[in-house]
Amino acid sequence: MPDNAQVALPAAWSEAAPGSHAIDGTWWRQLGDAQLDALVAEALANNNDLLTALARVQEASANQAAADAARSPSLNFSTTAQAGRSLGALGPTHTRSVQPGVQAAWEPDLWGLLSAQSQAAGERLQATQADRDAVTLAVAAATAQTYVGLRSLQEQLAIAQATVQSREKALALAQDQQRVGYISQLQLTQAESELQSVLQQAEQLDLAARRQANALHLLLGRAGGAVPDGVPLRSLRLPPVPATLPSQLLERRPDITRAAHLLAAAGHTLEAQRAAFLPQVSLSASAGSLLVNALDYNPLTVWSLGGSLLAPLFDGGRREAALDAATAQRDQAAYAYRGAVLAAFADVENALTASRRLARQTEHAVQRRGVLQRSLGFAHDRYEAGYASYLEELDAQRNLFQAELEVVKLRQAELENRVLLYKALGGGWQPDQKP
Repeated sequence: MPDNAQVALPAAWSEAAPGSHAIDGTWWRQLGDAQLDALVAEALANNNDLLTALARVQEASANQAAADAARSPSLNFSTTAQAGRSLGALGPTHTRSVQPGVQAAWEPDLWGLLSAQSQAAGERLQATQADRDAVTLAVAAATAQTYVGLRSLQEQLAIAQATVQSREKALALAQDQQRVGYISQLQLTQAESELQSVLQQAEQLDLAARRQANALHLLLGRAGGAVPDGVPLRSLRLPPVPATLPSQLLERRPDITRAAHLLAAAGHTLEAQRAAFLPQVSLSASAGSLLVNALDYNPLTVWSLGGSLLAPLFDGGRREAALDAATAQRDQAAYAYRGAVLAAFADVENALTASRRLARQTEHAVQRRGVLQRSLGFAHDRYEAGYASYLEELDAQRNLFQAELEVVKLRQAELENRVLLYKALGGGWQPDQKP
């Protein structure tokens, strides 16, 4: 393997690192939503990409069986029948003959060529199984993220709809006040503009929610249907992240496992190409009966034993070229393995860093929402007391509405990032680990 394909692993994560090496096969249950559990189960049973991956495993299993069978003797039944007419000393003669028999052949694996091919097929089968596991993990993660996104859009839509009702009441009040001259036409048009703005955002959110539901249906492998309500977004659990060393990461990522098996398969293929330079021995045997002209004659027993030796002398460089190609394929597999490891560490680092940063952003957003709620109260009191115009209260309402949406979006980002962390670790961590 090339020296620059080696991977230098860090001693620890730059942030808190996920813990137990045992994979949690149902990590999405830690979010605490039975509806999500049911949707993930449906996706794992019906998702089209996953069904395709399962079919690829069946294909690889058959290929391994074929490679193993090449190491065993072969036994075939054969029969020949002939009829002829010829002119002999006594006149025309008719000849009919039948020769049934069995043939056996075997190629001793003196140099390990067939064994290497069989081992390569076995590694490719395991790589295909790891690829299936990767697809399973990706489907579960995509389903969880899409579900979280749907719940977020529904919650934002509920906020927008509640704001629409509030704006409609405010507009009705402003219309009454404008008729009696308490506020100006400018303030009235500003109230109308704010209502139309929220109505537009509500329509955008409704469209986005419908599209998100359709994306979820695609993951579930169904054409459509309703998505039952589950736990509200704010009630979904955000499992804490424990701290430990990353020594088990390489054993839990299915894409890394796949790359490792493909690298091993490329190594066995290279061994088989080296063995192709050595002589090949084949043994054969056949036995049967020869029946001529009449079935009541005693058949003649015929048999043969033989062997052959095939030693390459000159092939124009075909074997050397095949060996060079196998070497290059082994190097490619080594670099692919290195790339998978580096990508895995980058995925985990990004998710860990985002976990802490998003938590801080959410904390600031919640505090800002509280400040804006108080600010709206002050603006309303100032307007009622005649110290400020209605535009000041509208501006406070607009800021609070956007702050409420931002809190929901950050909650969604935290949950989606936690799903990414589960995916980056190949399945998550044990929930009993202390943060």
